[in-house]
Amino acid sequence: MKRFNKVTPEGTKDILFEECLARREVSRRLAQVFQMRGYNEVITPGIEYYDVFDAADAAIPQYEMYKSTDNKGRLIVFRPDLTLPIARLTATRLQSMEKPVRLYYNQPVYRNRKDLSGRSDESMQAGIELLGAAGLRADIEVIAAAVDALSACTERFRFEIGNARFFRLLADELPVSDDRREDIRMTIESKNYAALGDMLDGLEPSLYTEAIRKLPRLFGGAEVFAEAERFCVGHPALSETLNYTRTLYGALAALGLGDRLMVDFGLVQRNDYYTGVVFSAYAEHYGDAILMGGRYDNLLQQFDAPMPAIGFAADVDALAACLAESAAVPVPDVLVHAHPGAEARAQLCIRALTAEGRRCESSVFETAQAAREYAARRGIPEVVEIGLEENA
Repeated sequence: MKRFNKVTPEGTKDILFEECLARREVSRRLAQVFQMRGYNEVITPGIEYYDVFDAADAAIPQYEMYKSTDNKGRLIVFRPDLTLPIARLTATRLQSMEKPVRLYYNQPVYRNRKDLSGRSDESMQAGIELLGAAGLRADIEVIAAAVDALSACTERFRFEIGNARFFRLLADELPVSDDRREDIRMTIESKNYAALGDMLDGLEPSLYTEAIRKLPRLFGGAEVFAEAERFCVGHPALSETLNYTRTLYGALAALGLGDRLMVDFGLVQRNDYYTGVVFSAYAEHYGDAILMGGRYDNLLQQFDAPMPAIGFAADVDALAACLAESAAVPVPDVLVHAHPGAEARAQLCIRALTAEGRRCESSVFETAQAAREYAARRGIPEVVEIGLEENA
């Protein structure tokens, strides 16, 4: 039987040296941004009961979850998402805490991806959740924090905002079933214009079918709002949603993003999860979004603690890749070699040097000559020998 003791499971990988340094640095920078904005860190279990994610608004397919059972036979999953556990935490442990509640996290999530999807089954996410706050000020706060988080790691990103409610209101005007609406949403999300056209061709032409057809192309700068206005004629809820998104866009333009800020009404991912503003960010040379978020005002109802909420999650591994080019494995400043009988003194020397801020490595070689040759190969600039008369 073939053994798999020398490989990692599909969708996972070992993380080495420069990647570890870049990931730690990204986590540090993000945590600093979150803390300075008044958010407090929480850590949720790596395993949760399946019931936490088994809800209509969860939008996590069952087949994407890694499942097991506890010692009583109850179904548990490896955490596939962080927003839902934090919603559970807020509705229980933090129920009596004054609102709004500001929380941040930096933890791995696990998704059983399809083969050859190119995505990792294990990834590190860092983000914030603002719970118990609604309205423009809360939306601006969280999106500004997202921009600051990205800017702390890279300047080469594009930020897109949309509104999940805009698509939902348009889709509600189509004479189709809920399942068909979901099919339409998925084709828009995947930018499959041909499939979208085929679905809409079978419907009676109307202003709303035309709007859905053009939704993926409602992308760009402030001019997008003028293009979208004609689809809102005679529909107060659509006009209200469009005007709100325009106001939000205007406020965000003041953050100095310039042409990196885009409007995209084709942002319809997880539309049964998000209820209002949605946003994503993309970096150069990286195909997937490096940050995603939005407003999810209905989610906490499933924990019997209804309240408005908004948040985002950043892909720490993707942001680390942005830093990897500048990350390098540090070379020790000093190699400390102990002559026979001076091993303990050598460790005391290392303790003193590291207290001064110098990076030290302890020689494990039998001879000073071998230690010097090793230092030359590694590029260690200084070798300190402990035990010779002059070092005694």
